[in-house]
Amino acid sequence: MKPILEIQNISKRFRIKHESQPYLSIRDAICSMFKSKTTDEEFYALKHVSFNVFPGESIGIIGKNGAGKSTLLKILSKITPPTSGKIISRGRIASLLEVGTGFHAELSGRENIFLNGSILGMKRREIQNKFDEIVDFSGVEKFLDTPLKHFSSGMQLRLAFAVAAFLENEILIIDEVLAVGDAEFQKKCMGKMDEVSNSGRTILFVSHNMGAIAQLCKKGVLLAEGKTSIISDMHQVIDKYLDSNIKSSRDLNRKHLTKWKNKNQFVELQMINSEGHYVNEFKHNEKYFVQVKLYLPEYNPSLELAISLYDRSKNRIFTIHEPLSKFKMSNEEIIVKIMFPSNFLTPGNYSWLMCINHPGIIIQDIQDDICEFIIVDNGSQFYNYQAGSYGSVFVNYEIESIY
Repeated sequence: MKPILEIQNISKRFRIKHESQPYLSIRDAICSMFKSKTTDEEFYALKHVSFNVFPGESIGIIGKNGAGKSTLLKILSKITPPTSGKIISRGRIASLLEVGTGFHAELSGRENIFLNGSILGMKRREIQNKFDEIVDFSGVEKFLDTPLKHFSSGMQLRLAFAVAAFLENEILIIDEVLAVGDAEFQKKCMGKMDEVSNSGRTILFVSHNMGAIAQLCKKGVLLAEGKTSIISDMHQVIDKYLDSNIKSSRDLNRKHLTKWKNKNQFVELQMINSEGHYVNEFKHNEKYFVQVKLYLPEYNPSLELAISLYDRSKNRIFTIHEPLSKFKMSNEEIIVKIMFPSNFLTPGNYSWLMCINHPGIIIQDIQDDICEFIIVDNGSQFYNYQAGSYGSVFVNYEIESIY
């Protein structure tokens, strides 16, 4: 079987101009007209990218911001040409790269359906046959004869996605624009894209939502600094992407505090992964550790260590109280390491509040909003995840059928 898309050694070079523009007097401005202060620099957004896409495949393209994902999609969509290399396409391509691409603000929603369909290479009869389905899916029937300039960005996205998804193009290219829609529409889009994929059409999908991309795509491409880092099974690609992020964040989540004489206090706070690295990013299905070092020149057996976890909205998730008398002390210091299991927190941002206190009497030291960390989804059931929509923690439970 021949590939429906062949990406052969694609590179894209941009020329960046660096121009010195200090604050000048009129005389300096006139003089500068005769002096060249501009330097050029070549920047490669893509370097020798090659891979094939076969009919019916759903390919997820991931990578950090600036890795070249959007540039690649624009080249595939023929919005911009490559500097070198070539693309062989054996099917019609529909692209959804930016909200409103291929739409005209002065035309009505109805007129824009026909305009955008024509741009995508569809005949008028094809558009008419799908017109009712497009309108029904988009949910903008009430405003169909209203100029597009009065539509919200979300309404424009709904209409644009509906046109691209329902017209009979063999290849559908989608950038991260689905993040604009609300949760209900994102779920609707994912269902439609799943249906499109199962119908034998080909999808290239860019997203930072690992759950969504793992749900839809079986094969993945990881771009790093404009190059293809790995082309493999989607879950392997996601794992490599997240591992590279975590490695780059090592030693970012270690806090040293000033030690004061004759004062019970925290002197070191840190988050650690299972490999022993100080990081601020963890996969949701890996265990992680909180480690604190306490300096206790005024030690008292009744002192407690209290630790509270907060989500990004500063809602308290839980609190732990531990008497310091249960820990061993060396040179007036105690080191406490707490392990939290995998599949405990849902994806999101979290931070800690820690204190040394004499219960009911006095707080001797408190550290608030520290060691902020991120739990990331590495391709699980969170395909339609939005912060807070699943709560903050998994619940370990047992279920049985009565009948």
